Amino acid sequence: MRTAAIDCGTNSIRLLIADIDEAGVLTDVERRMRVVRLGEGVDATGRLSDAALVRTFAAAEEYAGLIAQHGSPEVRFVATSASRDAENRDDFADGIRERLGVDPEVISGAEEAALSFHGAVSVLGAADDETVLVIDLGGGSTEFVAGDSSGVTASRSMDMGCVRFTERFLHGDPPTASEISAMEAEVRSLIAAAAADVPLGTVTTLVGVAGSITTVTAHALKLHEYFPERIHGAVLRTPDIQAAAADLLHRSRAERAELPYMHPGRVDVIGAGALIWKCIVEEVAEATRGRVGGATASEHDILDGIALSIAARRT
Repeated sequence: MRTAAIDCGTNSIRLLIADIDEAGVLTDVERRMRVVRLGEGVDATGRLSDAALVRTFAAAEEYAGLIAQHGSPEVRFVATSASRDAENRDDFADGIRERLGVDPEVISGAEEAALSFHGAVSVLGAADDETVLVIDLGGGSTEFVAGDSSGVTASRSMDMGCVRFTERFLHGDPPTASEISAMEAEVRSLIAAAAADVPLGTVTTLVGVAGSITTVTAHALKLHEYFPERIHGAVLRTPDIQAAAADLLHRSRAERAELPYMHPGRVDVIGAGALIWKCIVEEVAEATRGRVGGATASEHDILDGIALSIAARRT
């Protein structure tokens, strides 16, 4: 069964065309990502800008061509944080429908969390006695979703992400100590709020997905370029994540741009993403009294979950 999944977030729009066999094993045909910054300014204005819509529609046209080349499989287009928040999301929906022939589904934070969890554990798995906490750190929101081998047991979506918090807090180049302190206080407050619904102390395994986390992982591993094969499944100790995140946060934009694994569209927002990830890892370590002393990075996430959901609807 061939499917086409599109995930349109605050920072990027991604495409996965995949074949899924009868056992539910997913094989990539095409996996693409374009940084379009759809959510640029949404936190302040409440609207998607004209420039952001133009960038997003151009990527959608490119993806429509790829989908046609691969046999025009069924498409599911999922839109997340920026589209949920925007007053003019109907303009966005009309433009996507015109180019791809499908209605974008502006999903809830709860569904976003569930799709991220299923995408991650479809590859990494979860043992019967294991409670996995998947963190999907996006541009506008971060999903906390816990589950086990039977599925999701608790989730919470928080309005903090690398784009939203860069625009709100980190204006210096590099950020100042006061900017970092203000952002960190807000991040820890939101983690505490999420923990009311997703108890961190019960976690046995911490998994992080999406670009901020995989980039921090690449930095910790000192890769010479972005190698998904090296990043996926990499297990880092808490001190290694802390050191990599702090280094990225305190670098200038020019210094980040020189890193061989840094996507150009992530240069200006990776500091905020790194700080959010560092705080989450630290809070989980504290809640579990050091029992969970690090995290696993996954290259498989909500995009894989969307593709699997298409297959599930057909069965």
